[in-house]
Amino acid sequence: MQTIQHWIAGGRTSGGSTRTSPVWDPATGQQRGQVLLAETADVDHAVAVAADAFESWSQSSLTRRSAVLFEFRELLRRRANDLAGLIADEHGKVFADALGEVQRGLEVVEFACGIPQLLKGEYSDQVSTGVDSYTFRQPVGVVVGIAPFNFPMMVPAWMHPMAIACGNSFVLKPSERVPSASMLIAELWTQAGLPDGVFNVVHGDKVAVDRLLEAPAVAAVSFVGSTAVARYVHERATAVGKRVQALGGAKNHAVVLPDADLKFAAAHLTAAAFGSAGQRCMAISVAVAVEPVGDRLIELLRNRAAAIRVGPGRQHDSEMGPLVTNDARQRVTRYVDSGERQGAVVAVDGRHLVVDGHAEGYFVGPTVLDHVQVDMDVYQDEIFGPVLAVVRVATPEAAIALINANQYGNGTAVFTNSGESARAFQRAVNVGMVGINVPIPIPMAYHSFGGWKDSAFGESRMHGPDGIRFYTRGKVVTQRWPQVEQHEVGSYHFPTGS
Repeated sequence: MQTIQHWIAGGRTSGGSTRTSPVWDPATGQQRGQVLLAETADVDHAVAVAADAFESWSQSSLTRRSAVLFEFRELLRRRANDLAGLIADEHGKVFADALGEVQRGLEVVEFACGIPQLLKGEYSDQVSTGVDSYTFRQPVGVVVGIAPFNFPMMVPAWMHPMAIACGNSFVLKPSERVPSASMLIAELWTQAGLPDGVFNVVHGDKVAVDRLLEAPAVAAVSFVGSTAVARYVHERATAVGKRVQALGGAKNHAVVLPDADLKFAAAHLTAAAFGSAGQRCMAISVAVAVEPVGDRLIELLRNRAAAIRVGPGRQHDSEMGPLVTNDARQRVTRYVDSGERQGAVVAVDGRHLVVDGHAEGYFVGPTVLDHVQVDMDVYQDEIFGPVLAVVRVATPEAAIALINANQYGNGTAVFTNSGESARAFQRAVNVGMVGINVPIPIPMAYHSFGGWKDSAFGESRMHGPDGIRFYTRGKVVTQRWPQVEQHEVGSYHFPTGS
């Protein structure tokens, strides 16, 4: 059985790890390998290697960093299919979806390739007589990335290309459920010419995470995962003086107004709710139907959900794959059971789906629950599966109030043909990312990603301008060059700009 090791100092290593975790094929329910789980000593070794590599990498020229980033970009483009295949095998998402994930990660790398422009400072001439002032930004040191299972390539790519381009070294702790993509990324960094030790991978569980949060040499932590763990990471790392960006869970609503094109809305809601089996932090999990559109919307959603082709990720005609683990499958079906008991109408039921030839796979079919109330478990909790809850309200104002009352504020959307309604919506909702007739409003790499409320902890968002600021520290220099013959007496009053 394949054993996936760590990547430290430019190569694979088992270190002192003896514990392992199984790696499953979600489409078959069969174990495809195992991954080592790091002990404290393994983490300390990776951090020490990264700290040593930082000393030279942080002094490298912007030209050199940019050249490595461009080469890394080309290698990613060439190996995109290989990366997508690994993601499909371990996560379960269909190949085309996995390839899209690789493309979105690649866009962050392309943004980071412009690091010479992105790190340009500011200069002010003659701020006082004979005195000039300017600013520049420097890397912070060893950066840690802790990533979730649902985007094995894209989410880490929100972190490490930006951090490395800024001159930092990096230690990635990917999800132990989907370890292989990170190992291929490590190989590509080495092939691109990145010095050994600048990018490292340690696999592990809470033992590894806790040590990474505590390690004195770690300067910054980037995290994406559940809200409970995001809060834990933020509190624990900031308590010991580290800068932290931590993105948590979501309960993303999409409002369908009476003037919307319902066929268009239903098509895009279906894709947004059931793509990647709903295992996206930006998936639409609640459709808010502003009456009188509810009945017609349910009819359209029912027809579209029933037509989705569910199958293994590697099967060319599959549109939706399995859930990542059997535990995830059981959790999702329990939520549907709960919704039904609490009074929701099961308009489309995916609990008993069996995929031909894959009876042991972790499949749940697309599921639509109608007449969901806000006190139901299926509304209150992040299900993270292919379940779309439909809530009916009387007015657009009630829809906005519903969203604003929710604890999460990651993403939201509105379907409408009214510019006035769209503008009112985008200004009124307390959510970090808003789509207008776009159900999954993930910003491009040159904007920053992040939500509000319990969907994010810390002031910094991911990638884009916020990424540059997070992975660097600003420095301001005030200078003057007096003539040799000048013998001025120093001033005892507070300096001014005269």
